[in-house]
Amino acid sequence: MSIEGIVNDILNEIEGVYKNIVVIGSDHGGFEYKEVLKPFIESSGFKVFDCGCFSKDSVDYPDYAYKTGMEFFNKNAVFGIFIDGAGIGSAIVLNKIKGIRAAHCSNTFEAYNARAHNDANFLTLGSRVVGIELIKFIVEKFLTTEFEGGRHLRRVEKIKDIDNANR
Repeated sequence: MSIEGIVNDILNEIEGVYKNIVVIGSDHGGFEYKEVLKPFIESSGFKVFDCGCFSKDSVDYPDYAYKTGMEFFNKNAVFGIFIDGAGIGSAIVLNKIKGIRAAHCSNTFEAYNARAHNDANFLTLGSRVVGIELIKFIVEKFLTTEFEGGRHLRRVEKIKDIDNANR
């Protein structure tokens, strides 16, 4: 990217032009997939904010999942994505953060359902479970599926009530 492009990105971020921010994070097991997904997500019109980790050196997924979850709110992101080996531990961590509805998805139907019926705002993925090409389809489905509302809204409101009651 040119200096002019970098300056424009900084100015746009300061001015709040980026309204479609996706925060993304990983542990060492998901690092390579995260690096592949960043330009893929950006090509869909989202601004990506990378929360780490930044190498294949061993790290503890709870630390980076928590950081990514908190940056979701700090950056006023529309979605969050976290990739670790299985995608399960990070979902557990993220769902401990008030306001996050993280869904671990291993196929496009789960990604669709997570968004359309549960209004999930965070996607967790397992790099040792699903290949990168399928993960791209899962991410695309998650990012492009709208919450259907209707009868599902009542259920999501109950989830929010439980979240609020236990914090």
